[in-house]
Amino acid sequence: MSPAEGVPAAGRAEVEIVAASPGAARQVAEVLRRCFASTEQRSYPAGRDGGTRLHLTVDTTHAAEPARSWLAASRSAGDDPAQADGT
Repeated sequence: MSPAEGVPAAGRAEVEIVAASPGAARQVAEVLRRCFASTEQRSYPAGRDGGTRLHLTVDTTHAAEPARSWLAASRSAGDDPAQADGT
């Protein structure tokens, strides 16, 4: 996402994958789609030297496993009142 386009809506993340081949970029995008709801991917040439640039938007509010577990575990103690008081 370019600075001119602004920040994604709350709960969304813009993801850009740059890989040497379209197949490698698609594999990474497939893993993301198994973890998060996402938009249809868009791909572009990565540059004069070849490669692929793939862009998609993921919805972090609809995370599936294993992303849900990772997101819960990655929250800081300040985000969870039960953790803050040691219970």
